[in-house]
Amino acid sequence: MIKNYFKVAWRNLLKNKAHTFINVTGLSVGMAVAILIGLWIWDELSYDKHFKNYDRVVQVMQHQTMNGEVSTQAAMPIPLGTMLRQDYKNDFKYVVLSSWTFGHIVTYGDKKLLTQGNYMQPEAPDLLTLKMLKGTRSGLNDPSSILLSSTLAKSIFGSADPMYKVIKLNNRYSLKVTGVYEDLPRNSTFHEMALIAPWDLFLTTEPWLKGATIRWENNSFQIFAQLNDNADINKIDARIKDLKLKNIAAKGDKLGASFKPVVFLHPMAKWHLYSEFKQGINTGGAIQFVWMFGIIGVFVLLLACINFMNLSTARSEKRAKEVGIRKTVGSLRSQIIIQFFSESLMMTVFAFSLSLVIVALILPWFNQVADKNMTVLWANPVFWILGITFSLLTGVIAGSYPAFYLSSFKPVKVLKGTFKAGKFAALPRRVLVVLQFTVSVTLIIGTIIVFRQVQFTKNRPVGYDRTGLLQVYMKTDDIHKNFAAVHNDLLQSRAIIEMAESGSPLTDVYSNNSGYHWRGKAPGLQDDFAYIPVSPEFGKTAGWKIIAGRDFEKGNVSDSTAIILNESAVKFMNFKHPIGEIVDDGKKNGAKFTVIGVVKDMVMSSPYEPVKTTMFLSLNYTGSVVDVRLNPKISTRDALAKIEKVFKQYDPGSPFDYKFTDDEYAQKFAYEERIGKLAGFFTILAIFISCMGLFGMASFMAEQRTKEIGVRKVLGASIFSLWRLLSTDFVMLVGVSLMVAIPTAYYFMYGWLQNYKYRADLSWWIFALTALAAIVITLLTVSYQSIKAALMNPVKSLKTE
Repeated sequence: MIKNYFKVAWRNLLKNKAHTFINVTGLSVGMAVAILIGLWIWDELSYDKHFKNYDRVVQVMQHQTMNGEVSTQAAMPIPLGTMLRQDYKNDFKYVVLSSWTFGHIVTYGDKKLLTQGNYMQPEAPDLLTLKMLKGTRSGLNDPSSILLSSTLAKSIFGSADPMYKVIKLNNRYSLKVTGVYEDLPRNSTFHEMALIAPWDLFLTTEPWLKGATIRWENNSFQIFAQLNDNADINKIDARIKDLKLKNIAAKGDKLGASFKPVVFLHPMAKWHLYSEFKQGINTGGAIQFVWMFGIIGVFVLLLACINFMNLSTARSEKRAKEVGIRKTVGSLRSQIIIQFFSESLMMTVFAFSLSLVIVALILPWFNQVADKNMTVLWANPVFWILGITFSLLTGVIAGSYPAFYLSSFKPVKVLKGTFKAGKFAALPRRVLVVLQFTVSVTLIIGTIIVFRQVQFTKNRPVGYDRTGLLQVYMKTDDIHKNFAAVHNDLLQSRAIIEMAESGSPLTDVYSNNSGYHWRGKAPGLQDDFAYIPVSPEFGKTAGWKIIAGRDFEKGNVSDSTAIILNESAVKFMNFKHPIGEIVDDGKKNGAKFTVIGVVKDMVMSSPYEPVKTTMFLSLNYTGSVVDVRLNPKISTRDALAKIEKVFKQYDPGSPFDYKFTDDEYAQKFAYEERIGKLAGFFTILAIFISCMGLFGMASFMAEQRTKEIGVRKVLGASIFSLWRLLSTDFVMLVGVSLMVAIPTAYYFMYGWLQNYKYRADLSWWIFALTALAAIVITLLTVSYQSIKAALMNPVKSLKTE
């Protein structure tokens, strides 16, 4: 009996090839989208779960209040980490101080590699449960040791054993390899960490860290910890929240105390998906996109199911006689229901198989767009169980309505020819079409707004010229020591127009300072300035715009105590005539700076946020970056070759590590652009599925009204009038969907835009253009069948009927 069900189902599918093609294609695309989104969501939800202590690892963070605004940061002082290690052993199994992940030069023999890594305390490998391929987790106990990732070890040593070989770090430290750990997965906070160097080495060899172990105001480090098994994170939060405030107040640091720091623990489970804070409250983060894509996946699959149900019920009259004859010869309604479910399940199995092929073909591109490293879990039984269950459930849902609807026909009425579908038989199909286009239109509007927000921010004036600007990152002080010679050689080579040193790249801010005093400062006003040391050539190199005063001048001794402010700083300090104003750094026997110039605001941090109050001052130490303005009169390739040659002449131990400023700036939009591209991709597929269903419905409607069209043509109806007749119903349905979709999209996208302080407006033309596009797409989709039916010979259609 079961074999017969599937045999008949197979014959019906082959008999109606167009109907089968539309349904299988629509379902397979819908399932492929659901699988891709499922893989993406799984990758996001499993972020950092590679670590065995995932549910016990935390990061120590702090809230600070400035002029009523609460900000949250992960940068912490060393003494806090030391206190937690020593005085809170009942709460923490491990407390680990760490640097930020930054670039390092690794040298072994003739090999020189640039890589990323951290300085961390010895317990770090245990806290991160690193899988050691060679050596043990205790490899950082020796200050002259280093741990390498397996990929870095292979890049340096090839197939040779790396253990106890000596490498040089940053051309300064000779370190012994005491362990090799398995590469951390892509969906990990530490996936870029290719090496771990000892914390004690960091403290004892970096000049700028002098005194940092006792300075509570130096927020330049990270603190990670693992809770004891019986520890309660909320109770620990309550015990440690005032630790920093009490200690800085005890030291008489009124400035630090005025920011009212509150220490808290942020669990690893929230690092990736719940990373955003507003006014000291954890408001979410990437989890909003998990929900968004999850909803999109459900709706796209729902569109495919709607197509199936619509086309199956629409063809009910064509199969009415089949149902009548089956019932007449003794078939039970349950058997007919099973028959239709067999067709539905067979179609979903075909669709699932095809969807796997689509996923396998498209996944490499999808990974590239999503910046992921996902794979289909072919060998995982859970994947197959979920996939098959998913297919069966889809088949049951998609086939339920037609199965129960078709099996309810009365055989007497059907066989007598008096069966009529009923006044409201088409209502469910109309509702489903409206739902389809409501989803599609909402997705179109959302995608346009995401892309427009990214483009709007990209077009924001940045205050300097990014074109032809290079950022060369310094790992040693060799270029600084020979800056004049390097500068002269490059100018003579005609490879550059100008070059300068700076404490931060143009696309980031490395340092902030507060506690300044100036004439007219309001009592109780808290300040926090971006602090950018630069060489005199910086302004010309960057192409900044001076709107008052002058630039730094090479050789001008007075400029050692001069500062240049940006517009935001002048406005914040309420200077009417800033040139000549004195700014005191607020420290005992501290420096006093004279304002010599004002520049237009430069976007150095997030382009979605207001420009930070910034002061530029003369550089008196090795800069982090050398900024280079390329000569546009020679090719970039030739210019880079000349620059590299000069840099290697004066700094032979360092690779030429450079980045184009416009590329670095573009990276600030990478996440939003990825989300926009993915949303756009899924939107296109959703429209494709909806159009396929619409095409099938139009085909059926034209077929159903063949006799009516023939009669109308005989009576003189024009092709245009027949096209309008067949198209009007669909346009009206799309019109209803627009009335639902537009306010829905407005509500959700308005809320999304509120996450950005610098944001685009929700212009009326976005909704008007989308509405027009939806109507045009509808007309194009149904017109083929409408015109085809209108052009049919009425004699042939009436004879057939």
